Amino acid sequence: MTDRLAELSAQGVAVWLDDLSRVRLTSGSLDKMRREQHMVGVTTNPSIFQKALSDADAYDEQVRDLSEQRVTVEEAVRLMTAADVRAAADVLRPAYDASNGVDGRVSIEVDPRKAHETESTVAEAKTLWWLVDRPNLFIKIPATLAGLPAITRTLAAGISVNVTLIFSLERYRAVMDAFLTGLEQAKANGHDLSKIGSVASFFVSRVDTEVDKRLDKIGSDEAKALKGKAAIANARLAYEAYEAVFGTDRWKSLAAAGAHPQRPLWASTSTKNPDFPDTIYVEELIAPGTVNTMPESVIVAFADHGTTKPNSITDNYADAKKVFADLAAAGIDFDDVVKVLEDEGVEKFESSWKELLEHVEKSLKAGTSV
Repeated sequence: MTDRLAELSAQGVAVWLDDLSRVRLTSGSLDKMRREQHMVGVTTNPSIFQKALSDADAYDEQVRDLSEQRVTVEEAVRLMTAADVRAAADVLRPAYDASNGVDGRVSIEVDPRKAHETESTVAEAKTLWWLVDRPNLFIKIPATLAGLPAITRTLAAGISVNVTLIFSLERYRAVMDAFLTGLEQAKANGHDLSKIGSVASFFVSRVDTEVDKRLDKIGSDEAKALKGKAAIANARLAYEAYEAVFGTDRWKSLAAAGAHPQRPLWASTSTKNPDFPDTIYVEELIAPGTVNTMPESVIVAFADHGTTKPNSITDNYADAKKVFADLAAAGIDFDDVVKVLEDEGVEKFESSWKELLEHVEKSLKAGTSV
């Protein structure tokens, strides 16, 4: 039987799971995915935790203990999510050790309500790093304008970072600059650069969702012919930008000091349009030194019928640029697209976080999960 996930990994794509819950941990399913499906990383976000804490009774004992301690709802959420991430980090530790600290990472996100507050984001990043207390942790920080200096300062403190909610090439370049500056400061501060990791989460399917909605509104044959092309073209050009930045003397100086590159991570890789193949955002974004974080359904789908192409990115830069020229000619304002997507991304995570807080508050009052 063809091991398609092994083939994907052999092309330099790290397979990460975009999900976590205590049930996954206690049932052993997370460790089984690590052992049998080449899964070498885990990402989380407020929406994932909102679902996990709402659907399972696995948190009852901890909720009762926290209720007895009369902790605040924010403290309770922080402690419950940190416990899950710490346990997941222990499950992934073999992948971390085997890859010399590159993979085997588990992400936890700062409070999304602080997405536009630099100081609060840095403070929480330090707190979460201390609380989880695992070397294979990533602190997720959104790539908002306020997030950029927070990324630099967090890395400068020797803390590994997963930069999330990246939609545009302009913002991605700013993220890479924030990363390099952070490592330069970390080196000056005496930190071992080989212990600091980072990925840049470039969102994919949401781009097609927003662009295709606008193309449908335009309604011309030329516009409809461009549906389903923007997201992959955008990600491919992001990889071109990555190659350019991580080929500079500035980066080579940091690499000589032991630094690992900030890998592009393809996020939001489940297809939202049922007309698209369910593995399209995996098959069309294969290149060395990348991460693809997928919901379990996409991992299962790729294992069943995915096709591993030998680098489906770097030979397609010209085509990707033509897609954007055609989108502009059709009337798509991509700057507005990415602004809408960033705003919606922050709002979505804020909404999930508030629902999570409300649910946990009720649970604390009842002394059990509700």
